[in-house]
Amino acid sequence: MVLVGSYVGLSKLLVGVFPVFLLAWLRFGIAALAMPHWLRRAPGEPALSARDRRLLFWESFLGNFGFSICMLFGVAATSAVAAGVVMATMPAMVALLSWLFLGDRLDRRMAAAIACAVGGIGVLALLRGGSAAPGPWWGYALLVGAVLCEASYVVIGKQLTGAVSPRRISALINGWGLLLVTPLGLWQALSFDFSKVDAPTWGLMVFYALAASVVSVWLWMQGLRTVPAPRAGVFSVLLPVSATAVGVLALGEPFGLRQALAGSLALAGLLLAVWPAGVKPGSGATA
Repeated sequence: MVLVGSYVGLSKLLVGVFPVFLLAWLRFGIAALAMPHWLRRAPGEPALSARDRRLLFWESFLGNFGFSICMLFGVAATSAVAAGVVMATMPAMVALLSWLFLGDRLDRRMAAAIACAVGGIGVLALLRGGSAAPGPWWGYALLVGAVLCEASYVVIGKQLTGAVSPRRISALINGWGLLLVTPLGLWQALSFDFSKVDAPTWGLMVFYALAASVVSVWLWMQGLRTVPAPRAGVFSVLLPVSATAVGVLALGEPFGLRQALAGSLALAGLLLAVWPAGVKPGSGATA
């Protein structure tokens, strides 16, 4: 989630250089070159069922293609801090979808963790007219769409990790993403002057591709093997914290008391979510 937040924030720089569909196409294409060997089945891994194939498609359509397009257009129209503000609703959205589709229950501690995470957005939302530049309503609507896509990605991923290895999931959903965006990416590539892109921008592009499609996906799917979806969703509070940090440190947006309070609320939610059951904070026990 820290990686996802970092590339959400840094994508503000990339969308200033590349058109959105071309940017998404380059992301999936670079990542595809990095992990063709991940497409093979692991020893003892069963063949994909029809259900697995459907889930892989929707995992990519929503979590890769849909999230990338909504997030890139939304960030381009608003700001990195605005993206962090809106995406702080991720834990609540994951918990809601897990309750609706996985039948998961929420205990009081998880409810308190979600309340802390959502409280962070309430604090940061007060800054919309200050450090976070106002943008058109549809920019914020697209960011909300990105939240819904990413929350769906968490819930679907939980169902996939029981049958398919994290490495293979990463490669397969990236392949679907590349296939889905190729027509639009090629259309924009035909009129784009690649000679104007400097070396640091290409370096940022490679980081974005590998972080978004390879490393963060593998880490997330590996974690989902043992972490319940609602609890995993609370870890997504680190996404807006990381995106906001990039907006402040890399893009020069100011940081004040309210941003600090929002980050503290998000981290409090994370601690509530992951603290071992039956262990009181400060007792000295280890997980």
